Amino acid sequence: MSVLVLLLAVSAAACLGFGFVLQQNVAREAPPSDFLSFRLLLDLMRVPRWLGGTALMVAGMALGAVALGNGEISLVEPLLATNLLFALALSRRQTGQPVGRQGWAGLVLLAGGVSTFILAGRPRGGTVVTDPVRHWLILGLMVGVALALAGWAKRSRTTWSPVLLATAAGLLYGVQDALTRVSSIRFREGGFTELFTGGHPYAVLALGVTGLLLVQSAFEAAPLRMSLPALTAAQPLAGILCGVGFLGDRLHTDTGALAWEAAGLAAIVGGIVLLGMHPAMPCGTAEERPVRDLQRN
Repeated sequence: MSVLVLLLAVSAAACLGFGFVLQQNVAREAPPSDFLSFRLLLDLMRVPRWLGGTALMVAGMALGAVALGNGEISLVEPLLATNLLFALALSRRQTGQPVGRQGWAGLVLLAGGVSTFILAGRPRGGTVVTDPVRHWLILGLMVGVALALAGWAKRSRTTWSPVLLATAAGLLYGVQDALTRVSSIRFREGGFTELFTGGHPYAVLALGVTGLLLVQSAFEAAPLRMSLPALTAAQPLAGILCGVGFLGDRLHTDTGALAWEAAGLAAIVGGIVLLGMHPAMPCGTAEERPVRDLQRN
């Protein structure tokens, strides 16, 4: 594993974790009428704290893009999932809550799961799959599921809506990471001409804006402990699926390796849930809103 990729991915995770907390601090105060509306983004842009959080998130995405350009997505995605550790650190500073057994257990599970998956799978690059049917089938499945979850959240307006939106955003961000990797490959092969003659960079931008709207709506509607775990868990799973599915990433596939890889992914998800549900994660006014506020049009 490249030290450069490790440093880039962990730095990206730090920026993302800090940025998500700052964004949610502001988004939770937004009016319920802005739910899943671009008015929400326009309102949030007026608040310097949210802009600072967004700047950190963009910096994290940029660092992640560089990491993806130098390493396999199946390696980078689990490292990006550690953004929850940095989110917890900032949230703990804001709330004064101790780490406690739950926090340490989540930390051990997340860090151990990432290490186990990487050591067992030993992600390495391969030949990008050129079959367009396979390529677009996987992308269509990911985007289709994300849009279905977002539509369900908008129609139902229940307390589960933020979880659905965060999961949908995580899937879109995972696809965005995969297309970022494709864009970096095209750029290395043919420069800016090759990059911008394809549709991948434009899809990356569209997915980023859509994911941002879904995430901010989830942050607006519920405490960070409800939305961030789903977001953090869905993104690496979608990214790894795309990496193995059509980017040519290869993992060890013998029985023992597969068992450890599955155990590592399960530990990552378990650690994400424990950390995301930690009392240090900010609640804010969103937790005090009655369900009927989510059900308003």
